[in-house]
Amino acid sequence: MNKQFRNRGKVLVAGAVLIAGISSAAFAQRDPAYAAARAAGQVGEQPNGYLGVVSGGASAQAIVDKINIQRKATYAEKAQAAGVTINDYGVTFGCNLIAQTQPGEKYKAPDGSWKTRTAAAPERSASCV
Repeated sequence: MNKQFRNRGKVLVAGAVLIAGISSAAFAQRDPAYAAARAAGQVGEQPNGYLGVVSGGASAQAIVDKINIQRKATYAEKAQAAGVTINDYGVTFGCNLIAQTQPGEKYKAPDGSWKTRTAAAPERSASCV
């Protein structure tokens, strides 16, 4: 088994544990400004595991920056523990976060365009499991 496949497996397991362990708590404790920006389609999930600004200007950017700083710190800690890169961990986390979007929320599709989640599963990269 090659190293890249083993590391990808570690990321998937670690990402699944992290998603299951903290995502519901994190989403339940959202900042009201973040929840409003997300509901308004001003921010969305990206395949790299970070939030992106869809529209909304400086206020949306400030929200995204704050959350992305927190995410990067979490990714760095968890990636080190799993023996993978921060980028690999972020991509795995991004796959899961996009899958968890709710109808009406924005996410970035594999082609780079912003999509609005419908009742159907979101479009994700083929590398997402």
